[in-house]
Amino acid sequence: MSDIVIKAENLSKKYIIGHQREERYTTLRDSIVNGAKGLLKPFQRGQSQVVDPTSEEFWALKDVSFEIKQGDRVGIIGRNGAGKSTLLKILSRITEPTEGRIKIKGRVASLLEVGTGFHPELTGRENIFLNGAILGMGREEIKKKFDEIVAFAEVEKFLDTPVKRYSSGMYVRLAFAVAAHLESEILIVDEVLAVGDMSFQEKCLGKMQNISSSGRTVLFVSHNMDSIRRLCSSGIYLQSGFVKDLGRIEEITNTYLTQFSTGIKGNIIPFPEMSNSGYFIEKIEILDIDASPKQHISTWDAVRFRISFYCHIAINSGSVVLQVSTLSGTVLMLCSTQPDSNFKTEFKEGMNFVDCIFPKFCLSAGRYLIGAGLAIPNVEWLYQQLDCGILEVFSKDIYHSGLAPASSRYVLPLEHQWESSQVIKTATSK
Repeated sequence: MSDIVIKAENLSKKYIIGHQREERYTTLRDSIVNGAKGLLKPFQRGQSQVVDPTSEEFWALKDVSFEIKQGDRVGIIGRNGAGKSTLLKILSRITEPTEGRIKIKGRVASLLEVGTGFHPELTGRENIFLNGAILGMGREEIKKKFDEIVAFAEVEKFLDTPVKRYSSGMYVRLAFAVAAHLESEILIVDEVLAVGDMSFQEKCLGKMQNISSSGRTVLFVSHNMDSIRRLCSSGIYLQSGFVKDLGRIEEITNTYLTQFSTGIKGNIIPFPEMSNSGYFIEKIEILDIDASPKQHISTWDAVRFRISFYCHIAINSGSVVLQVSTLSGTVLMLCSTQPDSNFKTEFKEGMNFVDCIFPKFCLSAGRYLIGAGLAIPNVEWLYQQLDCGILEVFSKDIYHSGLAPASSRYVLPLEHQWESSQVIKTATSK
């Protein structure tokens, strides 16, 4: 028990989700009656309670149990909405569990969101002291680490500039530098590192490896399976708030990645409807160049990916994204309608579709992750599931020799074009 630094026992977290009530005209009499009912509620404990249709219970975590030992490097993986961030917030003591208990031995430093603990009006210098104090560092400890933090974050020129003028990448660099240089026993990092550039991500991974090699514990959340495998030795796989699996990181990531293959139905890859924004992608259809169903894709084939999506409200300047990545999470192709000036980006209310056409699909034979997303360019994601299904590419005998060509690695880039969206069904509700 002495080397166990985190122990979770039947950890559960419940939220109450509110739903908008159908609006109607309310009279003064209605208000008085509802107020009187509220006064009588404390005396009605023995009576049956009416379920409120405007709210429902949502369990972000349910009966989660695990143990983490000192010096472990633990990767927490799962799809969007699996409960990863909720778990980290409980571990960081930002929120309390509804049920169960958790024991933590040692000081915790966490980096969960961009700019957490920063005041926008204060300078980078002032925020280092503020953020360090929030994380539990004393003033002398911050002074001792100050030069090292600034050098790691690479913000020397902007040290006396208010952080409200920083880019999101500068925010992350400074926030991670402070958290990483705190002499804590446990470091918790959410997927905010995706904001930084590649060189800084490599720098952060190296720092976390150094931290873990010194006997400190690291918990790391990321959708990039390459980073998870490089850094972590064990993993926790969350699915819909439950622990799906835990153990060695290679086994956990393989379990996580193989579950995508269950969602393919012929040439159709369905998407889960997991969006409160009123926008979602229904499916990706794999079609031939003439829009007929295509049962499989071979290297150098002409192929059309049809993305069907629903818009609750029309969008004048939306963007559709198609992504293909390796099974380990490395992005190979990210096609967006945004830079295509010939593509009409107006999406109408109801079901729409867009086609992404490849005259030659020159990915080498193998299995890949495929997904898509909807966005308002440079503003926000409306919906994204960038790892929704498995795309299998077969070898093709392009020389009619009876032999498949030697497989090169991915063969990129891919030339493609978009066809304008069309409304295929109008719907007023979903």
